Amino acid sequence: MVAFGFDNSYARLPERFHARLPPTPVAAPKLIKVNAALARFLGLDPSLLASDEGVAMLAGNRVPEGAEPLAMAYAGHQFGNWVPQLGDGRAILLGELRGGDGVRYDVQLKGSGPTPFSRNGDGRAALGPVLREFIVSEAMHALGVPTTRTLAAVTTGEEIWRQEGMLPGAVLTRVSRSHVRVGTFEYFGNHDDVDGVKVLADYVMARLYPDVDGYAGLLEAVIGRTAKLIAQWQLIGFIHGVMNTDNTSIAGETIDYGPCAFMDAYDPQTVFSSIDHGGRYAYINQPRIAHWNLVRFAQALLPLLADGEEAQIKVAQAIINRYPAMFEAAYFAGLRAKFGFAEAREGDLELIAPFLKHMADGRADFTLAFRRLSDSAEDAASDTALGALFDNDAAVQAWLPKWRERLAVEETVSAAERADSMRAVNPALIPRNHRIEQAIQAAQRTGDLAPFETLMKVLSAPYVDQPEFAAYANPPKPDERVLQTFCGT
Repeated sequence: MVAFGFDNSYARLPERFHARLPPTPVAAPKLIKVNAALARFLGLDPSLLASDEGVAMLAGNRVPEGAEPLAMAYAGHQFGNWVPQLGDGRAILLGELRGGDGVRYDVQLKGSGPTPFSRNGDGRAALGPVLREFIVSEAMHALGVPTTRTLAAVTTGEEIWRQEGMLPGAVLTRVSRSHVRVGTFEYFGNHDDVDGVKVLADYVMARLYPDVDGYAGLLEAVIGRTAKLIAQWQLIGFIHGVMNTDNTSIAGETIDYGPCAFMDAYDPQTVFSSIDHGGRYAYINQPRIAHWNLVRFAQALLPLLADGEEAQIKVAQAIINRYPAMFEAAYFAGLRAKFGFAEAREGDLELIAPFLKHMADGRADFTLAFRRLSDSAEDAASDTALGALFDNDAAVQAWLPKWRERLAVEETVSAAERADSMRAVNPALIPRNHRIEQAIQAAQRTGDLAPFETLMKVLSAPYVDQPEFAAYANPPKPDERVLQTFCGT
């Protein structure tokens, strides 16, 4: 028997915070994969999750003992436009488990049927978006980026209608430190429900930020976590694609892998999302948009920050203005590490900027350029392989002596040590868009999950050179490029 051992704190919040309902059963659930390591971390037996009983629970056909299924209420700004009610339109929070670290984690079914928040949607998920979220969320975890994770995925034995036609359905089991979003605070704040904001803030502090000092401390803590998260995105070339406030986690985790993608050739203006026509969520804009979203969070918290509107705004403004410095500190520290600088020195950023410009002008692959630079830190003979990535090789070769001059200042660091430290932050392998698409197409067309399984294996060790999977480090050929990605709704 599968025993979850739920202890559900969010279910104990007032009724206006959620809608209670069970998942909608599916026709013929079949297991795609159980994340065995995550299951064990949550105190679950992977083999039991893979049993018929476990698959029935993962599909929503059977509600586990102790679960209190609910859909969470929230609102949000979508592409800058206010939407007063959103909520979990195709997800059901089953309950919460304690992980091996003692932390409480949500266990949620995504694609589990319609809810009161579905807005005429079917509440289901197609197989492709489920596989994409499984692949990318676990890759992000392996890369060291805070993220929701995937416990399991199942097919439903049903087809669902999407613009591209009938597609196989699937359900994903998502795990998060919390599914509370900036949009959750906006839901109460923009409806003048000050008590709701206070209840939610008290809940979030108790669960996620037990050491903060009051509501101003909560605001600063969320800003700090978010600034570090966005810096990590920028440092690995990740583009979320739909950074609406309802997709901005209060826990500081990457959440909602819809039209997300990793850059191949470096271009700060890169956009993949099919619905981001104006480039609002382009790679270069992500830090600014995160700041914008955090201002919305601060606005919701205003009544809790001080007495009187003028004092509230003054407190909020002082805290929100710290975001740029917080982001820059995390981002520039990460950049220095990517370039092999063990310590900060004046002139570092002026040295880094030309290399990034050469990457953009030379259409160099973002991931491989930094990985090859790591090789060059150990042996100048690798400069040729580095330059081959750039259309403007001469510019790169002219830059390299200046970089080596800067490295030589840190005399106590050996070339091998520096290269190892750079490889520890410059991944060899990322979830390339074309590889994800190949795995999705194989699964959708013939039920072949071998490409998905291989990709999951490769991405579990992104900072390690894997000669047997060397092809997975390569950027796409011209006919393999994926230029657009899509939401899973």
